[in-house]
Amino acid sequence: MKPFDKTRKCNSFPMLTMVAFPTLLFGFFCYNQYVKTIPFPDFNHQQPFQESSNSTNFKLQETNKDDDDGNVRVVLPLEECDIFTGEWVFDHGSSRPLYKEDCEFLNTMVTCLKNGRPDSLYQKWRWQPKACSLPKFEAKILLEKLRGKRLMFVGDSINFNQMLSMACMVQSVIPPEKRSLSYANYTIVFKMEDYNATMEFYWAPFLVESNVDPPTMRDGTVEPIVKLESISKHGDNWKNVDYLIFNTYIWWRYPTVKVLRGSFEDGVTDYVDIDQNVAYESALKSWAKWVEENVDPNQTSVFFSSVAPSHKMSSSWNNTNGIMCLNETTPIVNTSTFDVGTNQQLSAILENVVRSMKIPLQFLNITRLSEYRKDAHTSIYAAPGGKLLTQEQKADPARYADCVHWCLPGLPDTWNELLYTLIIYQT
Repeated sequence: MKPFDKTRKCNSFPMLTMVAFPTLLFGFFCYNQYVKTIPFPDFNHQQPFQESSNSTNFKLQETNKDDDDGNVRVVLPLEECDIFTGEWVFDHGSSRPLYKEDCEFLNTMVTCLKNGRPDSLYQKWRWQPKACSLPKFEAKILLEKLRGKRLMFVGDSINFNQMLSMACMVQSVIPPEKRSLSYANYTIVFKMEDYNATMEFYWAPFLVESNVDPPTMRDGTVEPIVKLESISKHGDNWKNVDYLIFNTYIWWRYPTVKVLRGSFEDGVTDYVDIDQNVAYESALKSWAKWVEENVDPNQTSVFFSSVAPSHKMSSSWNNTNGIMCLNETTPIVNTSTFDVGTNQQLSAILENVVRSMKIPLQFLNITRLSEYRKDAHTSIYAAPGGKLLTQEQKADPARYADCVHWCLPGLPDTWNELLYTLIIYQT
């Protein structure tokens, strides 16, 4: 697959030994007229949830495989197939989900069935590109590709959920005594001992430095303040990583952004309000400059995930009696025209910044394919603060339904299948 094409516009963003895994502390993030329930990882106060160069060649060309339903899946070279344009197909076989909800690394924020969701259909949908099929996910192939290397997700809680998904997708082929998980203020590290490899998540919701970076500031009660040019504090932790997967979107919610004048270290609280679009572009340009100055493309593969949509307006899919994403059990099927409210200006800014970069970068164009998935959110089956919603809270979905984050197993598994395809294609 070619790096992000700088001359061609994208398709409008279609698109471990541990007995228990620590859960996250979450907060409520108020915005305008309603409250969004958004988790903020606090790696210092997590509680357990009970219950190199060596690589494997993987040929994508001229590969025909049967899926569990007996249908031929044609896998073409990625130059000939846009894997981000396609449709969702219900999988009647046994290939979905890719793992079970009892994966030890999942926390209560994402285990929707355990939290009371009555249907599991959201786990059974498979992404089908129009002109080809994705290769079957093979955990051992990916682990061989990662042998002696580091893979790191950087960004907000959406990327953290994707990291949890990936850990669950590979854990079944790793002996329990050969996998371990450690966590600190900013980082969670999943170690795969037999492969001398790590899969990591680094918390940086704006990529640049902000006042909501420290664990004690992630409860959603503080309005974010960012330092648009300050990225090296985070960036020093991204050096010498072999695969970097970035994102930033869900924290960019206010029409204006508070930008610090001075430094956080000096205790400065003076700030200026800047237009959201201007601030977003400035932060991305700071990130792009850091990548160009600090990443050797011969050693490190860089990916950026497009914006992950939310589903708060049921009228967008003609459910005029609905409340946000509550009780949605199927994807949007009218694929002609619909708008779920994704910020297209921020999407365009991200695309333009990525296209202008001087080094190769793979673009995970997940937006459109995720916009179809109104059914895949945690909704009222999330657990903010590690606690399930009360009956009174569930009865007020307009305030408490989380239509930003996703159940696991679920949609983030597909994002990882796409990432897997791009990684193994480099072999």
